[in-house]
Parts: sequence; structure tokens; C-alpha cells
Amino acid sequence: MLFENIQKFVLVLLYGGLILQSFIVLTNPMKVNKKANFFFGLFLFLWSCFWILDILQLCGLSPNILLVFTISFIEIFTPVILFFSTIFYINPNYKFKKIDLVCLITPIFYFILLINSEGSKMIGILADFVTIFHNLPFIAIIYFKIKRYQKRIENISSSTENINLEWLLKLSLLLLSTIIITVGYELFNVFVYKLHQHLAMDLLFLFIVYSTFYQVLRQKEIYPYNEKEREELLSVELEDEEKTEKKKLIPDNDFEKLKQKLIVFMETEKPYLDGELNLSTLAGFIDINAHQLSYLLNNGFGDNFFQFVNKYRVARAKELLTGDTFKKISIIGIAFESGFNSKTSFNTIFKKMTSETPSEFRKKQTGL
Repeated sequence: MLFENIQKFVLVLLYGGLILQSFIVLTNPMKVNKKANFFFGLFLFLWSCFWILDILQLCGLSPNILLVFTISFIEIFTPVILFFSTIFYINPNYKFKKIDLVCLITPIFYFILLINSEGSKMIGILADFVTIFHNLPFIAIIYFKIKRYQKRIENISSSTENINLEWLLKLSLLLLSTIIITVGYELFNVFVYKLHQHLAMDLLFLFIVYSTFYQVLRQKEIYPYNEKEREELLSVELEDEEKTEKKKLIPDNDFEKLKQKLIVFMETEKPYLDGELNLSTLAGFIDINAHQLSYLLNNGFGDNFFQFVNKYRVARAKELLTGDTFKKISIIGIAFESGFNSKTSFNTIFKKMTSETPSEFRKKQTGL
């Protein structure tokens, strides 16, 4: 009896958590990543449908055949909606194309299976496995799209920690793990022994749901609110993915002048101290567009925007770590004074560029 009550409690937490998340993400009180969060909110709502029949049963309600059929059918769209949510996180200006209709092939096939599953156990089992395996290609595509995005975002942003979609990448990996576990669980149910308790699976999903909730609430706007600036940054970022042939954007006689102008501006005005500095903003400071600045950095310094700006931040941090005035400042204080947004990003970038952590560098240089 106690075991059953625990399972019911976990079930309520799971379903209630998904519904609450769905409502919060759809209303989007922070007004960030609007299109992406609209689809992510729909994804959370569809994800909750996997437990709605259990909740109805818990409430003593018996759904009719039509409701069961409808819920079963809309569940198949869950990975599709997550996929388009990811697309809009990566590119908020994405326009739907005819090729996107490919996503409807499996739902149509599944619909046919559902219609013919009544009275046929094998077709019902096949439909269940289609529901599970349908997730795999979408999760794989989501994973690789985010990994490519994480590389491209460095072309336009000096700080990627809060906009690199790492939380969504982890969600996709967790979902992949649960699918593998679910397949083993279902195979055991079909061919070995029918289990009637699902507490372990529900606890696993409960962990994923509330971990996702925490990350969703912390997300920031990935691209600037200014539409013109957003368009410019997106076009620069997507050039790499589309393998657009780069033309000579700066005449040879102006190239060195602009290069020196940029160096002087970075050293005198120190724009890198702004933790939210992006390609478009820096380009405006030296009176060129984002495409030209990207071209200048790639061909004049051999760096992308992220590398270029953070070299200055690391150099500034080295000064602070060894200077007499700042000996009593904490590592986190030096991070903020150098233009980094967090201690984590400071440690990661500093070690990547110097092969030492800030603490190790300070101890080596000062003996403190």
C-alpha cells in the first residue's frame, strides 16, 4: 500500500510539474526566445500527455475510446515539436519549408497503425515501439545541430555560457538514455514478465523534468532584441554552416588601417570589459558592419570574435592577478573586473588560453 501511494505521489509531481512548466514557458514572463519557448512549452504539454491517462485513473475517471485514441495520436508529435523548438532557439527567424513536411511521415504511419490496432495485439505492440523509436532520429538531429551551433555562436558573441543551449543538449542526452531504458523495459514486459509498477521509470522522468525546469527558468535571450542587429548577427553566424564563399569585404589599402584602429580601440576604450559585448556592437564602434569585422578578425588576427575578445580579457586578468593593488581581490572579483560573466567561464577560458587556472597562475607568479 505504501509503495502504491509513493508511486501515485511521484505521478502527481511528474504530471503537475510538466503542466506547470508548460504554462510558465508558454506565458514566457521573461519575454526571451519567444518562438522557441512557444514550441518548447507545447513540447512540455505533449510530454505530459504520456501520463494523463494514469492521472485520470488516479482520479477515478474512465476515459472513452475516442479520448484514448486522441491522446495516443498527439503523443507522436512530441519529438517533432521539440525539434522545431531547437530550430527556433538556434535561428529565431527560421521560416517553415516544404521539406519540413517529412516530419509528418511517421505520425501518418502511426495513425494508420492506431486505427488498425484494435483487436490485433501485434499491431498494438508495433505502434508502441513506433512511439519509442520515433524519438531517436529527432534527438540525434537536435544533438548535432546544437553542437554545430555552439561552435558558430563564437563568431558573434564574446560570452557563450548562458546562450550555448548546453541545457537543451543535456536534455536530449537524458531523453536518449530514457529511451534506451524504456526499450529494455518494454521488451521485458512483452517477452519476459508483465510489470505493473513503473515507479523507477517515473522517478527517472521526474529527475529530468525538474532539472529541465531549473534550466528553462535561467535561460537568457540568445539574440539581441533589435531586429536589424539580430538579422546581421544571424547572417554572420549562419555563413559557416551554409559554407558561403567569403568575398573580400575590406579593400587591401583599408585593411591594415582598420586593423590598427581596432587594436587601438581595444587597448584604449576596453570594450571587452562589457560581458555582453557582441560582434555587431564592436563593429559599430569602429564604423564597419558585422560582416566586415568578422572578415577582419578571421584574416587579420586568425581568430573568431570569441577568441579575439577573450584574449584581451585574459590579458587584463593576468594584470589583476599579479598587480599589487588587486592582491586582496577574490578570483570572482577579478573575473568580473576583466569582463567575464561568471567564475566558471573565467576559469574555463583562462585555463584554455594559458594551460593554468587563475589560482594556479596567481600562485606561480606571486607565491600567494
